[in-house]
Amino acid sequence: MHASPADAFDPDEAAFAVTEALRPLGTPERAAGSKEYLKSELEFFGVTVPEMRRVVTSARRASPGLDRSAVVAWAVALWREPVFERRLAAVELLQQAVRLLTAADLAVVERLVRDSGTWALVDGLAGSVAGGVASRDPASWALIDAWAVDECFWVRRSALLALLAGIRAGAPDLARFDRYAEPMLAEKEFFIRKAIGWVLREISRRDPSFVAGWTGAHLREMSGVTFREAVRRLPDEQAARLRGLRSSVA
Repeated sequence: MHASPADAFDPDEAAFAVTEALRPLGTPERAAGSKEYLKSELEFFGVTVPEMRRVVTSARRASPGLDRSAVVAWAVALWREPVFERRLAAVELLQQAVRLLTAADLAVVERLVRDSGTWALVDGLAGSVAGGVASRDPASWALIDAWAVDECFWVRRSALLALLAGIRAGAPDLARFDRYAEPMLAEKEFFIRKAIGWVLREISRRDPSFVAGWTGAHLREMSGVTFREAVRRLPDEQAARLRGLRSSVA
């Protein structure tokens, strides 16, 4: 019996190799700027996203044939150290290998979301990874539904953003969006308000009537940032009508 590529794969060694490839690509100036911009306690190398992506792509090509458990173990190993670029590389790795993942892997994704502390890590885990898995594996929605009522606002944001994959594929789950978003409209958290508006904006690209109707029905509860995002891509006439209605109820 021949050993599979995963049998000889060491996720800690692979994470170390990615780290050593990333480290010399950073600059102190970019590291300081990124840390300040994201208001993060993590360490930063100061590597650009395209450079990080190139390193991860090259590393994957150097380890072909890995199964889902090996990929997830590699991502977890990268995440283990509190270095932003390592964690972003973990997100990128899961995004690149998302077709290997199943609903069973979303427990790990949830753990990473809880530990993220920044939209710069959460949004890829939610929109691309969780959303990508859920678009292929309907068993995912049982967990994502629980995310929508979780105490952690990053987890709640992830439930909303997981809907984006289906929306962009032309198969929006409008009933699930309504179920997630309506109870969140009263929240004060900016990242929840922004996420509701973001999802509405994406829906409006193909179904502006739904967005116009949903927005009109929730004008009183909707925050300013949610409203602005919701109407951003609507046809001019619909957007103008909603702006007028909002002014009258403000």
